[in-house]
Amino acid sequence: MFSLVEWFTTNLIDGNIIASASWQPITLRAAIAVAASFALALALGKPLIRILGRHLRERIVSDSPTLARLHQHKEATPTMGGLFVVSAIVFVILLLGDWNHGPLPAVALLLVGLTLTGACDDLLKMRCGKGLSPKAKLIAQTVIATAAVSMTHWSQTYTPSATQLLLPGIGGVELGLGIIPLGVLVVVGSSNAVNLTDGLDGLAGGCLAFSFAAIGAVCYVVGDANLAAICGVLHVPAAREMTIVCGAAEGAVLGFLWYNRHPARVFLGDTGSLPLGGLLGLLAVIARQELLLIVIAGVFVAEAASVMLQVGYYKLRQRRILLCAPLHHHFQFLGWPESKIVNRFWMAAALCAFLGLTALALGSRGTHHMVEVAGEHTPNDLSYSFVGAMER
Repeated sequence: MFSLVEWFTTNLIDGNIIASASWQPITLRAAIAVAASFALALALGKPLIRILGRHLRERIVSDSPTLARLHQHKEATPTMGGLFVVSAIVFVILLLGDWNHGPLPAVALLLVGLTLTGACDDLLKMRCGKGLSPKAKLIAQTVIATAAVSMTHWSQTYTPSATQLLLPGIGGVELGLGIIPLGVLVVVGSSNAVNLTDGLDGLAGGCLAFSFAAIGAVCYVVGDANLAAICGVLHVPAAREMTIVCGAAEGAVLGFLWYNRHPARVFLGDTGSLPLGGLLGLLAVIARQELLLIVIAGVFVAEAASVMLQVGYYKLRQRRILLCAPLHHHFQFLGWPESKIVNRFWMAAALCAFLGLTALALGSRGTHHMVEVAGEHTPNDLSYSFVGAMER
C-alpha cells in the first residue's frame, strides 16, 4: 500500500498521470473510473464499517413516535459511510482526470467542503444528540457552493452565452452575473434534496446511481461538438471531462450500495448525502442543463417538494397533506414494506433518468440556432444555472 501511495504521489507531482490522462479516450477513462471507484469503495468500505461500528453509530431521534418505532431496528447501525464513497471519487478523479484545464478543482473543493460540513453535522448528532442548526448548515453549504460555482465560471473562457439560462424552445435568457447565485441555488437545492431522500436502506444510493448515469450521458453529449449539434444543445467543452467525474461517482455509489442494501450495514449520513447531492447539481450547472436536472433528479425533487408542501400547508391551514414527509415516510405510514418503497422509488428514478435523456435528444431543438452560433464563434463556450432547495 505504501508503494502504491508513493508511486501515485511521485507521478502526480511530476505530472505523469495528468499527461497520460489528457490523451486517453474519454469513454475509456470513464469506464475505468466506474470500475476503479467501485473496487475502491468495496475495499475501503469493509474496514471502515468496522471502525465506524465501534465509534460512530446511528441514533434514532424523531418527533414522530410512529416513525421512531418503524426505524427502531436501525438503531446503532454505523453511519458516515459517505467517507469511503467520497474518498473513492476524489482518488479516482485525481488519478484519471485531466487537471490541466476545466472545473475539476471546483468539483474537488465542493466534495471536500460538503463532506466536512456533513461530517460535523453527523458527529454533533452522535455526540450531542443534535446536529448543526439548519441556518448554520445552510450558510456552510452556500459558502462552499458559491466558491465552487464561481471557480467553475471564471475558469472558462468568457462568452456572452456564459451568462445565459437556456430555456427549451426559447433559447438563452441573459442573467449576467446573476447566473452565479442561480447556480448556487441548484447546488444547494440538490444537496438538500438528496439529504432528504436518504431515509431508507438503499433509497438515496439507488436513485443516485440512475441520476449519475443519466447526467454522465448528458455531459458526454454536450461535451462532444458533433453530438451536441445532433441533439440541438449548446456545446460545452468543459462538460467532456465531467464524464470522468460521473463515472467515478457512479462506481462509488454502486460500491456503497453493496453495503447499504436492505438490511443496511452502514448509512450514508450527511457526510455522504450532502456532497453527492451537491455534486449532482454542480454537474448539471457545468453542462448547462440546470432545468433538465429537474427531470433527471425527479425523485429527489419530489422528496424535497413534499417537505416544502407539507410545511407550507400546515402553517397555512394547520393540516397535513401527507401522513409524514418526506414522501417515502408517507408510504411507510400507509403500511408499505421498506423494500417495496425502495424498489418503487428506484423504478421512478430509472424512469426520470430515461425521460431526461429523451428530453435532451428531442426537447432542445429550440436552441439549435444558439448551438450554431456558439459553435461558430465560441469554441470554448460554457455557462451555468439553477433549481430548488430544502433541509433534512
